[in-house]
Amino acid sequence: MHQEIEWIERIVPDVIDTLSQRYAVLKQIATFGPIGRRSLAEALGMSERILRSEADCLKRQELVAATKSGMVLTDKGKEVIQGLASFIDQLLDLKQLELRLSQKLGIENCLVVAGDSDDQLQVVDEMGKLVTNTLKTLLPHGRNIIAAMGGTTMAQIAACLTPDIGLQRELLFVPARGGLGERMEIQANNVCARMARRTGGKSRSLYVPEQVSESTYRPLLKEPAVQEVVNLIGQSNAVIHSIGTAMHMAHRRSMAPEVIAMLNKKKAVGEAFGYFFDEKGQIVYRISRIGIQLEDLASMKCVIAVAGGTSKAKAIVSYMKHAPKQTCLITDEGAAKAILKE
Repeated sequence: MHQEIEWIERIVPDVIDTLSQRYAVLKQIATFGPIGRRSLAEALGMSERILRSEADCLKRQELVAATKSGMVLTDKGKEVIQGLASFIDQLLDLKQLELRLSQKLGIENCLVVAGDSDDQLQVVDEMGKLVTNTLKTLLPHGRNIIAAMGGTTMAQIAACLTPDIGLQRELLFVPARGGLGERMEIQANNVCARMARRTGGKSRSLYVPEQVSESTYRPLLKEPAVQEVVNLIGQSNAVIHSIGTAMHMAHRRSMAPEVIAMLNKKKAVGEAFGYFFDEKGQIVYRISRIGIQLEDLASMKCVIAVAGGTSKAKAIVSYMKHAPKQTCLITDEGAAKAILKE
């Protein structure tokens, strides 16, 4: 629905606000009509001047008629309000969900698509469309370095990006962290390569293991090829990442049994950027990896987190304790409603 709304608003800016306002007027008249203009303005919390303008427009469209007792709906008005009810209710429900979610999580923006990706795989594609729209909105023209994480969600998101993101932009995709050791198709290097192909950009690879010891980490940083990509990661102005459930991520990375037992004992629920969090958002474990660290996100102008499904609600909440305010969370109804129930 977000995509269709964006197209509509390109033709008629503020059309959704106008539609919502006029629909509210029609609905109020349908419920309480005949009703006078002053009473209607008070009920809607609207000035009489604005209401007069809206009412005059609705009269010209023959949706409302004026009687001695006040305004009433015409037959055409009743038909319109009945036909729009389902669309408007869904639109306003999603908008309300997004507002409540951003307030609860303490971030600037949340975008919610209909459905639950736990049960409907196509919902992730809808989230992918929102990632495309968000990148087009937030990325400046010119050169952009975009750091991207790996994973199953990110691989699916990469397939949804479109060439128009690259219009008037020079895009370079780099892996946000080292990612060798996972299945080839979901490694960050491959996700970045696919994003570059989809948008007409370029990508660079970082050939370092997912988990490295301190003794391995230091020498790797001295390698010219690694150092060059790490420097590019440090210059990135945007990041796209997902949020995982702790146990799923631990098993996917084939972590040692004793580490998994420790994560269970400490009740880890979420993971992002190699950090594992409990329900309170406390960091209970951290994988030492080359690339973006949590503290690096504060200086990023564009931070897009993509995670959906009821099963990820606790993981999302745990990570959001550390997310920078400018984060844009793209999620689905399943996760959003589960988060707001907590």
